[in-house]
Amino acid sequence: MRSSTMPTSFLWGLANPTRFMALSARILPWMAALSAIVTAAGLYLALFSSPADYQQGETVRIMYIHVPAAWLALALYAIMSLSALGTLVWRHPLADVSQKAAAPIGAAFTLLCLVTGSLWGKPMWGTWWVWDARLTSVLVLFLIYLGILALWRAIEDPGQAARAVAILTLVGFVNIPIVKFSVDWWNTLHQPASVIRMDGATIDASMLWPLFTMAIGLTLLALTLHMSGMRSEILARRARSLTLKAADRAAERQRPLPLSAGSAGAGPA
Repeated sequence: MRSSTMPTSFLWGLANPTRFMALSARILPWMAALSAIVTAAGLYLALFSSPADYQQGETVRIMYIHVPAAWLALALYAIMSLSALGTLVWRHPLADVSQKAAAPIGAAFTLLCLVTGSLWGKPMWGTWWVWDARLTSVLVLFLIYLGILALWRAIEDPGQAARAVAILTLVGFVNIPIVKFSVDWWNTLHQPASVIRMDGATIDASMLWPLFTMAIGLTLLALTLHMSGMRSEILARRARSLTLKAADRAAERQRPLPLSAGSAGAGPA
């Protein structure tokens, strides 16, 4: 029983912003350094160590950015959806902070996925863009990210904004399985899954290991940015709270004092 409750108690222990800030301050430098090292190793393997493809030639090197970006676009939306449940169901104090920090990072990786996919598609398909199921559903995902970011800015009250964004995020989650399985459900130009398959990856190990290294490096980068974004949001909310308290104190000092009964009845001598 004790072991089963430990993860839950640990997560609720981090609900205290002060405790989260202290722990993240110790972890963040190590995560940033590790993400830089692994990403640099992945770039070296992708650009210099891995071979060119016999059909795609050097163009295949776009894969080492495009595929991890696509994975992270979905993974960050999954983090946002879990955070949305934390806001609406579990009332976790830092759930909306996590969701707000993840949204711009997910949007950036989705845009990177679209841009690199377009660069990859031009020499392979002869066009920058086609309205097939995979590309269209990823574009819809990017628009959902932009809608979430806009909703955060449109509502001034943090509590109301968190609830509205959580609902929108959970509604938009219906697009995630569409993105994932679009190449299986519909006939598209996009190639089917070649890494995560029931019968094993179809990519040669000389390309698979650089791809995994880049995926790990960019995942560590995304987690580092997410934690840093959460810290920035907590500091921004603390600053906002202090500003409101200072404004209330200033208004209280400027409020005229009520006249006493004796002074109200006194007239000129």
